[in-house]
Amino acid sequence: MATVILVRHGRTTANATGMLAGRTAGVLLDDIGREQARLTGTRLAVVPVVGVVSSPLERCRETAEWILNEQTGTPVTPVEDDLTECDYGDWQGRSLSDLSTEKLWSVVQTQPSAVTFPNGEAMATMQSRSVAAIRRLDAAFEAEHGPGAVWVAVSHGDIIKSILADALGMHLDLFQRINVGPASVSIVRYGANRPSVMATNTDAGDLSWLAASTPAGDAPVGGGAGHQTPPASRA
Repeated sequence: MATVILVRHGRTTANATGMLAGRTAGVLLDDIGREQARLTGTRLAVVPVVGVVSSPLERCRETAEWILNEQTGTPVTPVEDDLTECDYGDWQGRSLSDLSTEKLWSVVQTQPSAVTFPNGEAMATMQSRSVAAIRRLDAAFEAEHGPGAVWVAVSHGDIIKSILADALGMHLDLFQRINVGPASVSIVRYGANRPSVMATNTDAGDLSWLAASTPAGDAPVGGGAGHQTPPASRA
């Protein structure tokens, strides 16, 4: 099974001001976001990835560049439209504090599967197209590079939360229980029997084990011994 590293883009000017950017063009990383992306790129430098796939929006492509800058190989760099941000429709560009007064807000919090944003996308559609894209890309990378392949997908908070919910076998209505911070790293392996969620919402920690481990097909009864960090990288 291949391994996908899900990376949310770094903090943006919209995040900093509490605006729901959605698919607005020209929303870029701020100074903090660039530093977050740089640190994530450094963290991933020990993992030779075969691809860095990005949402088409600028903030994700910026984040992907910071990751690519630290890679010594030549991973492919496709842009994937189905990993783009949710279409929030009329909510796009409005402040979160203003949106929290809308009746739909409470439904977004408690029953997102029932939400279709006004003149926008259904959250169920958002999940189905992003999950389908991740599974399709994962299968393609594994077919080309083998079961030890590791690749990166740079996307958005709600997109990654919905992908993780699917991998965890959670109903979309529970996905607000998952947190995905700016430039955070989550890790999923898709096996023949089920996905395996290796990490969620991490912003620190050694990842060199990803370059050295051979994915097992079955879940170890009792939890197993965990991944083994190569001796050279131990403190």
